[in-house]
Amino acid sequence: MSFLGHLSLRPTLLIDAIASGTSGLLLLVAARPLAELFDLPAALLRASGASMVPFIAFLVVLATRDVVSHLAVKLVVAFNLAWVAASVLLLVSGWVDPNGLGYAFVIAQAAAVALFAQLQATALSRESRSDEPDAVLA
Repeated sequence: MSFLGHLSLRPTLLIDAIASGTSGLLLLVAARPLAELFDLPAALLRASGASMVPFIAFLVVLATRDVVSHLAVKLVVAFNLAWVAASVLLLVSGWVDPNGLGYAFVIAQAAAVALFAQLQATALSRESRSDEPDAVLA
């Protein structure tokens, strides 16, 4: 993880956008076969994919700005953490009854999203420290 831990904000945002875009497109286009494979509702998978579209657009806009807003990155991290929490809640709530592969799918995507949140928070922390003026030693 040492290489990943040294990524700056822009790459973490762009990689998140690519991964989210790929996942979202797959959920939108293949909701029915994935629903059968994972024993999850197709409508839930389709809605999950559709909900990612504005997030992906936000990531791309944010990552391509001249100055990356630290507040906006904090919102991205918060959204990613909310996605992880919602994924866990989905599995423990009894709202769905996925098969083993469905559990693995939800857990794997939640773990990937948690990793993005961690990478973005780490990059934000590192950039925030580098933005601070050097301390004057007395």
